[in-house]
Amino acid sequence: MNQYTYSDLNEASESATFTQSNGVPALVSYWHAILRRRWTILAIVVATAALGLVLSLLATPYYKATARIQIDRQGEQVTNVQEVSKVDSGEDQEFYQTQYALLQARSLAERVARRLNLASNAHFFEMFGRDPGAAASGNTVAAGDRAAQLRRASDLLVEHLTIAPIRGSSLVDIQFESPDPELSAQIANSYVEEFIASTLGRRFDSTQDARKFLETRLADLREKMETSERELVNYAASQGIVTLSQNQDAGGMSQPDKTLTSIDLEALNQALTSATEARIAAESTLRAQRPSRLSNPTLATLRQSRADAAAQLAQLSARFESGYPEVQAAQSRLQTLDRAIAEETSRAGTEAQQAYDAARSREAALQTRVNALKSSLTGEKAASIQYNIYQREVDTNRQLYDALLQRYKEIGVAGVASNNVSVVDPALVPSKPSSPNILLNLLVALVFGLLLALLVVIALEQIDQKLKDPSDVPNRLGLPLLGVIPWVEDERIGDEIVDPKSDIAEAFLSLQTNLSFLTDHGVPRSILFTSTRPNEGKSNSTVALARSLARTGKRVLLVDADMRNSSSHKLLGVENRHGLSNYLTGDDFDERLLTETGVANLSLLAAGPKPPNAGELLLSPRLPLLVQEANKVFDVVLIDAPPVLGIADVPLVAKATEGVVYTVEMNGVRVQQIQQSINRIDAARANVFGVLVTKWESKNSGYGYGYGYGYGYGYGYGRDTAAAAEG
Repeated sequence: MNQYTYSDLNEASESATFTQSNGVPALVSYWHAILRRRWTILAIVVATAALGLVLSLLATPYYKATARIQIDRQGEQVTNVQEVSKVDSGEDQEFYQTQYALLQARSLAERVARRLNLASNAHFFEMFGRDPGAAASGNTVAAGDRAAQLRRASDLLVEHLTIAPIRGSSLVDIQFESPDPELSAQIANSYVEEFIASTLGRRFDSTQDARKFLETRLADLREKMETSERELVNYAASQGIVTLSQNQDAGGMSQPDKTLTSIDLEALNQALTSATEARIAAESTLRAQRPSRLSNPTLATLRQSRADAAAQLAQLSARFESGYPEVQAAQSRLQTLDRAIAEETSRAGTEAQQAYDAARSREAALQTRVNALKSSLTGEKAASIQYNIYQREVDTNRQLYDALLQRYKEIGVAGVASNNVSVVDPALVPSKPSSPNILLNLLVALVFGLLLALLVVIALEQIDQKLKDPSDVPNRLGLPLLGVIPWVEDERIGDEIVDPKSDIAEAFLSLQTNLSFLTDHGVPRSILFTSTRPNEGKSNSTVALARSLARTGKRVLLVDADMRNSSSHKLLGVENRHGLSNYLTGDDFDERLLTETGVANLSLLAAGPKPPNAGELLLSPRLPLLVQEANKVFDVVLIDAPPVLGIADVPLVAKATEGVVYTVEMNGVRVQQIQQSINRIDAARANVFGVLVTKWESKNSGYGYGYGYGYGYGYGYGRDTAAAAEG
């Protein structure tokens, strides 16, 4: 048995033209697949391109009309009155996206449809291939049908409308496309006019809503103002309050001058002022004794905040009632600041603080005395306070009424104060169609066809599990590639094998060279040729290799072991009178069983008479003896064995030789079947030298120089060769 491994074979092959590939780059495999399927790809690409061209020529031409407008954030002001509607303070992008959406709104499309009376225009529906519906009758239709027709017309307008903003500007193109060029221009211009009208309408509608709101508020305030004035007059009459004059404060509120009873109140205020001065003196003493406390930044800040809060409270109290939310908030802030000052002062806790507390106690005692004096004047003061409440209510209502009345007068012109949309270029009637674009459609069809063709090729390659390229052998079968035999026509196969200068002869000479590196004694002494199924070129390959070896001077014996379908004698042009079947049934191995072939150094042991039990004969122990006896006389013994698939005897026969050359027809048998057959040979512990690829058409692939036998033959090897010429 041959004891050389595949690595030995690879090392030897480096010095010859044989190359064992461990893998082919994926791109190369894809390229080979494209070459093999190039006619399929070309057919699909041409078909899709033709289809695209036909559809483009048959398509209805469309004409696109374009009107250009300018949309500004704020229109030109023609009055000094600001608009009532809220001005968007967001980003410009949001504003313009809103305008683009408004241009594509259904409501605007319905305005255009009404303007052009498209709902009853049968031509408008028909040119888009739509059923004109009620528009075709020309008769008066019901309101529900009119609404449905208007909706269908607006849908068509939106469907064929394109809004194309010009980047980096406030310009917008309004484009409409239809089979009628004049109607396209008319619709585009109508869109511009209706958009401007709808923009102005929305502005005017917003001021109308404001006017209605102000009218309701004015009526309410007028009623409240009259009621408060009546209450003021009635209260003054009932209490006998007479004011000599009134002044307006900074907030616009009426302030009454002194009354007769206010003189006593002033005296009480003077007493309170004296008490306050006493407290201030005590506080001055405190500051003189502890100047460091005055430099406390926290107290300074709190006192400044309290002074500001007190001033704010005074202003609010002058304008609003004590129950007004802003007054209450100011009082709460003042109280909070007082507590904060007290806490900060308490935290400092010194003897000077105790002296200050005593001063405040004295001030509180004075305040108590003042309050006692005030209680005697409560009756008069109560009447005066209530009078002031009524007076403030009257002033407040009057101010609100006057302000709203002025605003009501102003908004009458605010709605038409600006227009932020202007026409830059009106739409013109297009002179040539915008679609179909034949060149673009053809290019798209070509690209689509190419992609479709590639997908089809990928699918076919995945479905087709046959060997398609010699480079697939090492990866998919796990065996070395011994040689590649090109394909030639059936009528030329005999001449090609005989001619030593033919491509076939060159290919088998390369195979012979590769086989010579398999053992330390050169070409193996005994080789078995087999295949997966018949008609894969096994017998032709055996005969051709036998001739090639014989030309080198080696004595070669060709044994035709395919007794069910023998063909070697026919390929060599001799008779099959006796041969292997005679030896296996008991005859001695001598010259009587051999047949001269007419080829120098080449003898044939034909299959012999066809036995009824060919399988049993091949399992005879005489077959290994035949190989041993033949090797004593011949340099090389080549056995043409039956195909493996479906026949159980071949793997056992292979054990009688040094190794097997497995013949595979390119693109002929599924890989699974080949692997199954090779596994059967391996199970019998027979040695497989490698794979011989037959019937290879190199023009279907990029396979060529530098692989296998080193030639890129452009010929074929007889497909479906007659059974008489195949094994």
